[in-house]
Amino acid sequence: MGAIGLSGIRKVFPDGTVAVNDVDLEIDDGEFVVFVGPSGCGKTTLLRLISGLETATAGQLRFDGQVINDVSPRERNMAMVFQNYALYPHMTVRQNIAFALRVRKFRQSEIDERVGEAARILDLAELLERKPKQLSGGQRQRVAMGRAIVRHPGAFLLDEPLSNLDAKLRVQLRTELRRLHERLGVTTIHVTHDQVEAMTLGDRVAIFSEGSLQQYDTPQTLYRRPANIFVAGFIGSPSMNFVEAGLVESGAGTTVSVGGAELALGPQAAGGGAGPGGRVHLGFRPEHLGWRRAGDGSPGALQARVELIEYVEPEAYVSASLVDPAIVIRTADELVGGSSDDKGGLAGDDARFLTLRVSADHVPDRGETIDLVVDGDRVSLFDIASGENLGRYA
Repeated sequence: MGAIGLSGIRKVFPDGTVAVNDVDLEIDDGEFVVFVGPSGCGKTTLLRLISGLETATAGQLRFDGQVINDVSPRERNMAMVFQNYALYPHMTVRQNIAFALRVRKFRQSEIDERVGEAARILDLAELLERKPKQLSGGQRQRVAMGRAIVRHPGAFLLDEPLSNLDAKLRVQLRTELRRLHERLGVTTIHVTHDQVEAMTLGDRVAIFSEGSLQQYDTPQTLYRRPANIFVAGFIGSPSMNFVEAGLVESGAGTTVSVGGAELALGPQAAGGGAGPGGRVHLGFRPEHLGWRRAGDGSPGALQARVELIEYVEPEAYVSASLVDPAIVIRTADELVGGSSDDKGGLAGDDARFLTLRVSADHVPDRGETIDLVVDGDRVSLFDIASGENLGRYA
């Protein structure tokens, strides 16, 4: 069993910095959970609290139903893999993998058996007599994983293990990590700042900002039903588009006005506490914004000028500025006061532009004036003051 529970976990450093702010989280036995968020959001500190390398200021940590706040790191039956591999340069691969077992006085026969098993799982059998300097970055990371595997822990704690690798190798190791988890079935917490890594690896993903948990759910739910503007802007590349809108009608037949256009929304986009005449932020993903040739009579269309086209075959990202200067376009960074520098997006955010994701075989011309049509069944309404989602699309 390897279920992990966190109740009211808080970490305040001596200088007064609140690194983790009242986090409640339940991780099921055998689950692969990813902690993600921008640099400094508290995700690594939380991982260190779980491992025992840091002590919580308040709250309760549980592992297999037992409170472990006062249990030493060595006795928590968790194995941590660090960002910088932390291999002993003077030892061979075999010696590095076996080190923790030797410290614990395991019999040599069991050490050999466990090291051999880990080497087979990680495809390291031919490298056991090499030293770290003779290995590639990906091979070193496998050795670090092997050192964790031989302990047969109840949970793996991975602190940005892929961040030092090049882009191609990161994709390869990402696949191997997922396959390894499916083979071993051990509860795993993976920390990363890369939202693509989080969305492809995690059974569930916990998104953090400034020490607070923003949303904890499956990748699909995070993308389709973000709890607030921060999550909506952080998840997805390019980011969700945001425009200020006015509620014309609220309820099952919600309608919003954007400039001179009125957009009919699906029933899932109910305006919540905002009544008719209230202002909201209307959010929609780039793939939920279509385009037509200007003047084709599309109802509820927003007229725009094509400013930039980025080809990312088989798709293209089109950045368009609205012709009506009264329509206010916002970015998630602007609305939450954060930074998306860690997202690794392909198209940069610009407050003047809306972004479309379209087929690379069907794009408008740069400089062309087009009509933009929002898919009313795939939008979210966010409260102007709090940024909370008033109605989440399905």
